[in-house]
Amino acid sequence: MDKRTLTTALAKYVVNPVMRQAAGVVPWYALIETCGRVSGTPRRNPVGDGLRGDIFWIVSDHGEASSYVKNIRRDPRVRVRTHGRWRSGIATLLPNDDPIARQRIVGLGLNALFVRLVGTTLLTVRVDLEPITGGRDGGRA
Repeated sequence: MDKRTLTTALAKYVVNPVMRQAAGVVPWYALIETCGRVSGTPRRNPVGDGLRGDIFWIVSDHGEASSYVKNIRRDPRVRVRTHGRWRSGIATLLPNDDPIARQRIVGLGLNALFVRLVGTTLLTVRVDLEPITGGRDGGRA
């Protein structure tokens, strides 16, 4: 079994279910919601909380092979739950960005270490979020 298969299974069945519940409670984690590229249904994945102003940064541990990255490639409209609220945005894949340098700049700490340990092909994802207005739903109920 290769590293990506093992870490993907561990994330899918052990880490992600726990972190989906912790996101919003544990301040250094967030959720990204994408539209399933096949099913069309919302898909939520826990990620490190890379919120900096109206930009949300993610470093994908398996790059283009990550399901949420495949979903973004199909439809870049996403939502991010961070700091207790949902915000809508447009995700952009940045294959020419240095993901390790990005982690240092954003300061994702323990999450960054975990991503580097389990990751096979790191990829930076930038989400340009809509500015916060009066509502708390980020533009979608």
